[in-house]
Amino acid sequence: MREHLTLGIDVGSAAVKAAVVRSRAGDDATVLGTSIQRIRRRELREVIEAAIAEATGGRIANEDFDYVATTGEADAVEFRTGHFYTITAHARGALHFDREAAGALDVGSLHARAIRLDPRGKVTGQRMTSQCASGSGQFLENIARYLGVPIEDVGELSRSARTPEMVSGICAVLAETDVINMVSRGISTADILKGIHLSIAGRLVQLVRAIGIEGRVVVTGGLATDTGLLTALQECAEGGGARKRPGKAVNVQFVTHPDGVLAGALGAALLGAYRHRQLEESGRLAMLMGGAEVGG
Repeated sequence: MREHLTLGIDVGSAAVKAAVVRSRAGDDATVLGTSIQRIRRRELREVIEAAIAEATGGRIANEDFDYVATTGEADAVEFRTGHFYTITAHARGALHFDREAAGALDVGSLHARAIRLDPRGKVTGQRMTSQCASGSGQFLENIARYLGVPIEDVGELSRSARTPEMVSGICAVLAETDVINMVSRGISTADILKGIHLSIAGRLVQLVRAIGIEGRVVVTGGLATDTGLLTALQECAEGGGARKRPGKAVNVQFVTHPDGVLAGALGAALLGAYRHRQLEESGRLAMLMGGAEVGG
């Protein structure tokens, strides 16, 4: 069976991620190129073009892909072949990182969601955080900026904390007020960050518990490589975390991957390859000429 060349594009609220994948049925996929482009104040189309250019190295034209798959808020990608839901894409990306994954925990800039998988990798349940941003990447980034800490240093600094100071886990505004008060009281930056991580982790573990995930949970999204959050997640899963309000332990092991932030883009590319093979084998490949599909 021939190889397929697919492009996955994940348009998030803070960044656009792209992944170029070569794969064939039954074999492991080979990732040929990736890109993460922060949106900031740039035009979205410009950011998408920059992500594709970096991921392809400028050597692959859009029409050379068997399938261009999008996920997230991807209406601006007009040349896409098909679109897949964020939950499905992150689930497939998590499974690519860890074949034993029983679930995924996508922690994005504005929202977080827990996703339960069956042994075949099919999504069997999901739960998302509320509209409050206190369990999100943007919230943590705002706190780090206020404390004057580069976001890439937050994880290890948090892990060095000795007496973490807990913050409100209910509202981002209240939590930010807590942080201001802590700074005025002379609480160390490490202890503040660990308290923030424990607050976020407590909410995320509640999501995992609510949908009954057991086993290995792959952390994906913007905070996938935050070692401080990973440590706090495992502490909360084991019944620790907030000293005054320990939770019930859950049987999960939180793991991540260096490319965890790319899970949506990689998952979309892999799903695109699978969809292309489906249409090819059924003789319905001409369906792709009629416009973008919407997948599961």
